[in-house]
Amino acid sequence: MGMPRRVKSVEQSIAETQEERRSLRRSLRTGDLAVMGVAVAVGAGIFSVGAEASAHHAGPAVIVSFLIAATVCGLAILCYAEFASSIPVAGSAYTFTYSTLGEFLAWIIGWDLILEMLMASAVIAKYWGVYLGTSVSLFDLEIPMTIPIGPLSFDWGPVVIVAIFSLLLALGTRLSSRVNAVFTIIKVAIVLFVIVVGFFFLNPANFSPFVPPARPGPAADSAWTQSLFSFMTGASPSVYGVFGILSGAALVFFAFIGFDVVATSAEEAKDPKRTVPRGILLGLAIVTVLYVLVTIVITGMVSYTELAKLEAPSLASAFELVGATWAAQVISIGSLVGLTTVVMVLLLGLARVVFAMSRDGLLPRGLSVTDPKRGTPVRIQLIVGVIIAIIAGFTDVQVLGDMINIGTLSAFVLVCIGVPILRRTRPDLQRPFMVPFSPWLPWIAALACFWLMLNLSTETWLRFAIWLALGLIVYFGYSRRHSIIGQELAADMKSGARTLGDPGR
Repeated sequence: MGMPRRVKSVEQSIAETQEERRSLRRSLRTGDLAVMGVAVAVGAGIFSVGAEASAHHAGPAVIVSFLIAATVCGLAILCYAEFASSIPVAGSAYTFTYSTLGEFLAWIIGWDLILEMLMASAVIAKYWGVYLGTSVSLFDLEIPMTIPIGPLSFDWGPVVIVAIFSLLLALGTRLSSRVNAVFTIIKVAIVLFVIVVGFFFLNPANFSPFVPPARPGPAADSAWTQSLFSFMTGASPSVYGVFGILSGAALVFFAFIGFDVVATSAEEAKDPKRTVPRGILLGLAIVTVLYVLVTIVITGMVSYTELAKLEAPSLASAFELVGATWAAQVISIGSLVGLTTVVMVLLLGLARVVFAMSRDGLLPRGLSVTDPKRGTPVRIQLIVGVIIAIIAGFTDVQVLGDMINIGTLSAFVLVCIGVPILRRTRPDLQRPFMVPFSPWLPWIAALACFWLMLNLSTETWLRFAIWLALGLIVYFGYSRRHSIIGQELAADMKSGARTLGDPGR
């Protein structure tokens, strides 16, 4: 007899949300979840990623790149929404995979989510410190942002922001969502202000040619820095044209990550079967409109050829090139405010994934104890905060930025595959929200996400493989033996063996 497959039932996942001292308080509404999605997606990237993609990938057609990235993200988010409405439990893709593809793949996807949110939290916190220094210098203040500690250089800015929000999240999700809402309103107002001002500097001639003709791109420094697709096919690097639009979409996809974080909060949402799908989709719609408008402003103000001459093109660069240097100051402050809420939501998402894995026994169970008064996983939130503060404060984490994309996309692929599988294995399950045209749409979404993964560098794939190998060591060395499902199956098999061997039967 073979070993039974370790798949957790939907009913068991939902029942565990009532476990004493391991349950989260439901306090979030549709608006809170939509704001959370906008908060994590609209960061400093809105002021830079569009300019970079226009300059070096797609030209004015970067607008199409954004729409492609938004469409791919939207297809995946539809799959998340169906799962979150059917299985309103913390853990997002990890929990969904556990109920469809089993424990082993759930562990891998949980491990990927930890990578995504750990790297994203550290990278964004690091950038927050950089923008804090820029904002301080605008007021002619001389405050050192780094402190030498022996041979190391300590950035205190990232540590401050991580410490503040770790404490705030430990005090309560509802309280932190209110603070998040205030900061999000401020940064969206700044983005809209920049967009309105930018429209006064538009020159229609800059949109022509809308799709610049393809031409050979700069040769990759090595096999490690070119995309995995180019490495496998031997294709020569190129920029602009159709492939430039597609490579631009892979780059700007980074701007849409974070909506899966909203799904990790399903267990803390009121009436999650309605609020989670609505909140996720509303947030994505708002973010897509903002990104497209900002991109129109960037490409309309300045020719993409001018942006390509700059070392680090950004929205601020576009305003400087048209003489509106004061806008750079507004954008710098907007970036700082924008990153503030991104850090908070990522800290929340990472803690919820670790919480779900801990409650299942795949990580130490003691971590998943929640505060009886506030209903938050205080231990995990503080431990996660300390780890991220150390990484962001003492290391150069920007080089690991692509790890965020590959962790997100791998989770998207498995969630999309999981929708038709759960439809087949559990046709009786109540689904308040359903992805249309299943299984075709989920399969198309999975393939689109995998295509974007292939456009990431070979070096990123190698680092990803190393991370997965480390995860396998942890799973087979600890998690498989301590899994709650595994222990229950072992007990059932042992009980069955005793029954079969009972001579009194």
